[in-house]
Amino acid sequence: MSNLEAIVLGLVQGLTEFLPISSSGHLRIVPALLGWSDPGAGFTAVIQLGTMAAVLIYFRADLVRIAAAWLGELRVPIREASQEARLGWFIVLGTIPISIFGFIFKDQIESGARSLYLIGSALILFSFVMIAAERVGTRQRSLAEMDVPGVSRSGATISAGLFRGFDRVAAARYSFLLSVPAVVLSGLFELRKVGEAGSPSVLATVIATLVAFVTGYAAIAWLLRYLSSHSLEIFVIYRIALGVLVLVLTATGAIS
Repeated sequence: MSNLEAIVLGLVQGLTEFLPISSSGHLRIVPALLGWSDPGAGFTAVIQLGTMAAVLIYFRADLVRIAAAWLGELRVPIREASQEARLGWFIVLGTIPISIFGFIFKDQIESGARSLYLIGSALILFSFVMIAAERVGTRQRSLAEMDVPGVSRSGATISAGLFRGFDRVAAARYSFLLSVPAVVLSGLFELRKVGEAGSPSVLATVIATLVAFVTGYAAIAWLLRYLSSHSLEIFVIYRIALGVLVLVLTATGAIS
């Protein structure tokens, strides 16, 4: 992997990690469109540490309050705990499913899940879930009223939040906070593969991670402002258009 490829993929990771358009999908699609090799699931997991660093810095005050409250109220029932302590529990509980299934299906994620046909189809199909979430969600609740854990990653978590009646900004904030444990654990787990034969070099990985950190920080701030007054429709349109394009190009042999 050249330094230029590393910079481009770092930009892609940073710009798409927090938007509900699938950063992992884009890290597979963009190299295919540009004629580059698939960087692999390990590279994808490692450079996500850059965007997670952006989350840790952007939400540092929130995370400190949540951690302190959670540790201080471990023996307090969730229903009686403070908002910060409950958020701590919801992040822990929401991390358990993805950790279990991520470990069980790690081989499939690293191989079959990187199929362009699967990625294109997922982009389109999940768009309808996002549309339904926008239509059904009441968007009347804030994080102070959260009483169930969500699911992982941006699009799925925001949609789940909307289905539960949370406003877009609250759902997005929980999505960012929930992503920290799972993505950090995944990235650290894949660090052992950095520099192995057939994988991107250590330098390329470091460059991509640093670029992802800078652009990811900007993306968080932008998305929270955008969702305060806009719906998810622009992302739905983009996902469907990109999904159709990927399927057509893959079917015609233009990309593989």
